[in-house]
Amino acid sequence: MDLSANPDSPLSGGGNGGGSSSIGSNSITSSLSVGGSPQSPSRYEAQKRRDWNTFGQYLRNHRPPLSLAQCSGAHVLEFLRYLDQFGKTKVHAAACPFFGHPSPPAPCPCPLRQAWGSLDALVGRLRAAYEENGGSPESNPFAARAVRLYLREVREHQARARGVSYEKKKRKKPQQLTLGDSSSGFRGNHHQPPPGPPPAAGC
Repeated sequence: MDLSANPDSPLSGGGNGGGSSSIGSNSITSSLSVGGSPQSPSRYEAQKRRDWNTFGQYLRNHRPPLSLAQCSGAHVLEFLRYLDQFGKTKVHAAACPFFGHPSPPAPCPCPLRQAWGSLDALVGRLRAAYEENGGSPESNPFAARAVRLYLREVREHQARARGVSYEKKKRKKPQQLTLGDSSSGFRGNHHQPPPGPPPAAGC
């Protein structure tokens, strides 16, 4: 895989800054059959394999070249910073008049970066791929404390610079309905008032 030939190959669609990275449908769906046969890999698995291959190429191209056993959290940070050159998310500098503006009205010279959501999802996939390829959970460089701190810093910085909140929305608990609840039932107005007393018989 040539990173220079396909600069978006490390991450697909990192410009939205959401809680997860969007997957490049063109490259992934081409490898899946139209009918979605069971033997086809899921989109997540296909993306994870691409990410793992990209990271492996990064280690081979490293100077000096690195083996997977030599890889540490510091090398993961180098990889994440390297990916910034392929980013599509505008991250405003503190001196930029659009700092903290979620929808800038005009272009600015601030750099493009990988969105925090894309990096966070990428690290999650690589963390899983590392252990699936024989790596020990205890030595997993993608689970290193330095990597977690870096992702947190990127999230906080981009939230301030872009005026975007990354707080997860709390899910509302489903309300439990009882048989006597007026909102329960099948359909329509099922709760009808009880019939009145029968009319008195004539004398």
